[in-house]
Amino acid sequence: MRVGTAAALLAGLLAALFLLPQAAFAVVVAAVLLLAGAEWARLCGLRQGVAWAYAGSVVLAYAAWAYAGRVDLAFGLSALFWIAVVPAWLGRGVGARQTPWLSLAGFPVLVPAGLAMIALRPGELLLVLGGVWIADTAAYFTGRAWGRRKLAPSISPGKTWEGAIGGVAGVLAYAAICGLLAGEVRWAILVGAAALLAVLSIYGDLFESALKRQAGRKDSGTLLPGHGGVLDRVDSATAALPLAALALPWIVGGD
Repeated sequence: MRVGTAAALLAGLLAALFLLPQAAFAVVVAAVLLLAGAEWARLCGLRQGVAWAYAGSVVLAYAAWAYAGRVDLAFGLSALFWIAVVPAWLGRGVGARQTPWLSLAGFPVLVPAGLAMIALRPGELLLVLGGVWIADTAAYFTGRAWGRRKLAPSISPGKTWEGAIGGVAGVLAYAAICGLLAGEVRWAILVGAAALLAVLSIYGDLFESALKRQAGRKDSGTLLPGHGGVLDRVDSATAALPLAALALPWIVGGD
């Protein structure tokens, strides 16, 4: 069932990216944000009706910012949130007493990620999502093989420092291959952005795991058989996508 769900999600993503016009794809992204926002709200303890109202406000923020433009500002604020705020937050611990702040955090987590999905070209979006997948996969297998030191035992006991290093190494190798195939790129920016993308994808995973742990939930939802909820599938990408959208214009073009 898990493999079948993953195949269906991939097929749906490819169809939406390459068959739908931009406006229709933006609506699909809005629908994903609505579902993810409702899951985020429920993890924060909001009741059903309020949770859907919260999710609607996330979609409205996404639509308003997309209409107003200057999405690069949203990407910059997102990078600041993930680089400066989330590590400090995780270091202090994510608890139920922080629920009001966690509710607000759903906006910088979800809105810039949605904006990045419509700002990136289809091929770029797939490359970034591929990098996130490689980070997760390399971290998992490296951790299984050599993992000894726990990365965040109180949040996600299965994650190790060795796995995290393996994830970063996997993304750097992937970025190097993409850079060679692309031709003219600014290598220093590419390598730095790829390493940071891998680190932020880990933070995205950990932040959602911390939110689920304080809510006493194993999964963010039950919508996707074998995978949990929408947030369970996009947690790493919410942190990586805005950074990629911000960095890509600076990477391509050479010196």
